[in-house]
Amino acid sequence: MKIGFLFCYQDFSKLSFRNLSTAASTSARDAGELKHLVTASHHARNAVGTWLFVSAAWVFCMVVLGGVTRLTRSGLSMTDWKFTGSLPPLSDEEWLVEFEKYKQSPQYNSINKGMSLADFKFIYWMEYAHRMWGRALGIVFALSFSYFLRKGYITPQLGLRLCGLFALGAGQGLIGWWMVKSGLEEPKSENVEPRVSPYRLAAHLALALIIYSGLLWTALSVDMPDPPALSVREVQGAAKVKRLAVPIGILVGITLVSGAFVAGSNEGLAYKTYPNRGCTWSLEDLPRLKQFLSNFFQNASTATCCHRGMATATLISIGGLWWSTRKLILHPSIRSEIKSTLIHAAVQVI
Repeated sequence: MKIGFLFCYQDFSKLSFRNLSTAASTSARDAGELKHLVTASHHARNAVGTWLFVSAAWVFCMVVLGGVTRLTRSGLSMTDWKFTGSLPPLSDEEWLVEFEKYKQSPQYNSINKGMSLADFKFIYWMEYAHRMWGRALGIVFALSFSYFLRKGYITPQLGLRLCGLFALGAGQGLIGWWMVKSGLEEPKSENVEPRVSPYRLAAHLALALIIYSGLLWTALSVDMPDPPALSVREVQGAAKVKRLAVPIGILVGITLVSGAFVAGSNEGLAYKTYPNRGCTWSLEDLPRLKQFLSNFFQNASTATCCHRGMATATLISIGGLWWSTRKLILHPSIRSEIKSTLIHAAVQVI
């Protein structure tokens, strides 16, 4: 759903009135006035665009891998962290040392007590792969950026944007360890399973979403710098779509991040009869707004209800976008992306 929406939104962002109001008659002149993010030849633009698309896909895969580590409860298997990275255990003695470290963690004593060394190796490799995938991206990104900069392909505007994205990526590693560290602390109650802080998990996911969106947005800006030639009515239709798409994009982001509080509660599957159970509201609940806001972050029932409610609102909003724009005169690519986004949203909810 994210990919379809971002493709659609990126197309809209380029359809400004200044560049497109006279696109039907002066498209060549307008294209010449645009400031491209990549200099040199068409080949250079393709090379930089491909690199950024691959980087965005790399981040997407990393988010998926992070979800797998959570499902397999592998995230707390590595009890220390080094910024420069480290080699995995290579001998039986090194594996036993790592296993002894894990045995001191709250997760082992509460959930995995008595697990075998083979089982520990599995969860260790899952978390190690997740961390090394991120470090590998940082290295490849830095080397590629240096190469294209030396070739003279990168403009100052694009260079600043890429430096910002690289800094966010480096910060993501720090936030990831900050998140894991919260799960290595003893729970305040004996009846609570060791888990990472849902606040830190939400921050980790939100930053991943920002980096992914930034890379994809930049890749599209590099790959398609010139807006298509549109009629005046197509420009007006695109402007209306953009006004509707921006708040929907914000809602999509909030819905995604709110899922971290459901996952962080470890009770996301506790309420299987939504919206009936755990989601009953009345006017008498309004005075307790402060308590509700607190429960949104700390109570599994409220967090689950709100997340599913926002997901439903997202689907309805995207459906409304499609319905309200079906009679507009739009560029075929825009109409195609609206349909694609609706299909992705429906599949995501299902």
